[in-house]
Amino acid sequence: MGGGLMTASVQDVGFKRELEDKVRAGERLTREDGIALYESDDLAWLGGLAHEVRTRKNGDVVHFNVNRHLNMTNVCTASCAYCSFQRKPGEKDAYTMRIEEAVRLAKAMENDNLTELHIVNGLHPNLPWRYYPRSLSELKKALPNVSLKAFTATEIHHFETISGLSASEILDELIDAGLESLTGGGAEIFDWEVRRHIVDHRTHWEDWSRIHRLAHEKGLKTPCTMLYGHIEEPRHRVDHVLRLRELQDETGGFQVFIPLRYQHDFVDMQDGKVRNKLQARTTMATGAEALKTFAVSRLLFDNVQHVKVFWVMHGVQTAQLALQHGADDMDGSVVEYKITHDADNYGTPNKLTRDDLLELIRDAGFRPVERNTRYEIIREYPGPDPERRESPQPMRV
Repeated sequence: MGGGLMTASVQDVGFKRELEDKVRAGERLTREDGIALYESDDLAWLGGLAHEVRTRKNGDVVHFNVNRHLNMTNVCTASCAYCSFQRKPGEKDAYTMRIEEAVRLAKAMENDNLTELHIVNGLHPNLPWRYYPRSLSELKKALPNVSLKAFTATEIHHFETISGLSASEILDELIDAGLESLTGGGAEIFDWEVRRHIVDHRTHWEDWSRIHRLAHEKGLKTPCTMLYGHIEEPRHRVDHVLRLRELQDETGGFQVFIPLRYQHDFVDMQDGKVRNKLQARTTMATGAEALKTFAVSRLLFDNVQHVKVFWVMHGVQTAQLALQHGADDMDGSVVEYKITHDADNYGTPNKLTRDDLLELIRDAGFRPVERNTRYEIIREYPGPDPERRESPQPMRV
């Protein structure tokens, strides 16, 4: 079984010791190990082991950046089962921004001292290819000191179709226009057993990995993601991470792994439609399941430096706890994130300021460090005040 630990129960003390020894020796965990870890009910042990790895890689630091999300169109040819963001042409709340409008919106965010603009769109059937490099070029001109993290691999694949260009040519043009990183979206769950039920576009593992591989070859660093907590099983999550781990062995281009919690469509009530086709047969992942997913992902994904918790999808308290279960990055101060907030009524705020984030990170017992898109340090901040008796400290392992 390739060094796996299938012979013992996860509840077995000997098994736990054996797994701890593997982790501490820096020995790579196997598929079987990952599946067995998901079977563990001992979240404290699992979190402690993941926290040990996280501390070895990143110390007592929690990284963050001050970013804003810009979605220039929600018109999309796809109707992915989990998605509440997409609209069809002609629907009442479908929208597509003129480039000037996108620039004006982005410019209005400038006073927040943002360092990154995160751009994801629907797969618009009629927008010409030139719209996309021109939009980046104009945004870069308006905000020269802001990094442009834009487009999923699914969007790049769509651009191939509408432009007749190869992904390599498309990436070259976008980089010339100011692209600094792709986004990690479109990954969802790669295993076809699940994917065929949740994804309604033609970008699957083969094309997703091809496009990120190309981006890495061109010097871009990118994030990678996993959408969990819907119809997949733990073995599908393990498979997903191991595919990414193998690609990372090859390219070294992934900076961060981001588990994204699937959301039910609670309040998509502008037109009374519930667009989420999965929720009748799914329950959202509990906080404990989320923390387990972070911990197992941190333990399996040994060749990626960072694991990010996206607080918008997890809620602020679970996000803080994730920092004790393997995560070392808390995604930035988002003003408005349409893709999630079209789906949830989860009680997460639309915006956290830099000061909010600093307080949350310190409250969880860590030292905040502001970074840019490439994980270069912009500024380090003091950690929790050791003089405060009630001041939390990082979990000891």
